[in-house]
Amino acid sequence: LVLAAAGLALAATQWQMQPKESTLTFVATQAGAPFEGKFEKFTADIAFDPQDLAGSRFDVKIDVASVNSRDGERDDTIRSPDLFDVKRWPTGHYVADKFTAKGGGKFTATGKLTLRNVTRDVPIEFTFENNNGSAWLKGSAALKRLDFGIGQGEWKDTETVANEVQIRFALLLK
Repeated sequence: LVLAAAGLALAATQWQMQPKESTLTFVATQAGAPFEGKFEKFTADIAFDPQDLAGSRFDVKIDVASVNSRDGERDDTIRSPDLFDVKRWPTGHYVADKFTAKGGGKFTATGKLTLRNVTRDVPIEFTFENNNGSAWLKGSAALKRLDFGIGQGEWKDTETVANEVQIRFALLLK
């Protein structure tokens, strides 16, 4: 009984993401030039403790229609049936529950990302800086858009829009 109680006491810390200070961005390449965009609306349910990686978990939901690349025409194309198809699949979802410490506040996580009803393993690298009741969780991931069916019809061609996409995030947690 004492061991069970001790196990409960070691549960990973539950954090509240501060949406106004947190960002979820991406860098893609169109016509040979990189461009950056962000998702204006997303939630992150974060339970993380560097001392309890086994009890840690990330659960992130992304409103893909909230994409903003500072180009309305491009954003409409990104939302279209040939790319994200936000009318059919309005939400992206990432869940990670396997974490590895790399030292110096650096970690990796293995999780599953679902976009357009396609789920793939997507590893992320991140740092975790805890400071008096708040923390920054910052990191990145690389993925291939075509692995998720993001690119139908003419958009399957990677000469116009590259297949590789870099994801970056910075979450302020309290």
